[in-house]
Amino acid sequence: MRVLVVEDDNDLRYAVAAALRGDGLAVDEAADLPAADEALFVTEYDCVVLDRMLPSGDAADYVHELRRAGRTVPALFLTARDTVTDRCEGFACGGDDYLVKPFAVPELVARVRCLCRRAGTVRPPVCRFAGLEIDSARRQVRREGVLLLLTSKEYALLEVLAARPDQAVPRAELIEKCWDQMAEPNSNVVEVLVSQLRRKLGDPALIHTVRGVGYRLTAAGAR
Repeated sequence: MRVLVVEDDNDLRYAVAAALRGDGLAVDEAADLPAADEALFVTEYDCVVLDRMLPSGDAADYVHELRRAGRTVPALFLTARDTVTDRCEGFACGGDDYLVKPFAVPELVARVRCLCRRAGTVRPPVCRFAGLEIDSARRQVRREGVLLLLTSKEYALLEVLAARPDQAVPRAELIEKCWDQMAEPNSNVVEVLVSQLRRKLGDPALIHTVRGVGYRLTAAGAR
């Protein structure tokens, strides 16, 4: 899942982005609305987190224009404006959630994850496939009942593959959904992560390479 954080306060933006990355999300950052507009033009995001009042304008007005243009990316406003009128105005402009500063970082992460799930295909809270059990609420993975200790990035990659079992997921799509704009597309980050994940999932192998395309999560013995 990929998120855009739009905040002009550098320290706060870095802190929010770090918390979201720590939870396994790919995060891009923008300091103003023009930069956000450019990012949204070239990348499909699962959620955008915006400071309500930016030097370049009111993010509520910006989201309103996105909705008028048919853009449905979920939007969460961060703001010190905490009156009922302010919150209602944010929702009326097309916002999906509203979090008042100061806020608890774990709550922000939980709200962003909720919006990301809303943006994608609705899936059951526990996904089961070929002996795997992926619990999205607890962010836990088991194989044949044994709990696997995965890093946040390994979990993110497995989650993308598990959303489309038996289908080839292009390498470029994995990079887009699991890494942010700092990732180098020509590097071997995907291959390294897949290798690590295969070792942790154990035998027989469930992740198979689709030559020239990417990877596929397939039941043991199938190709």
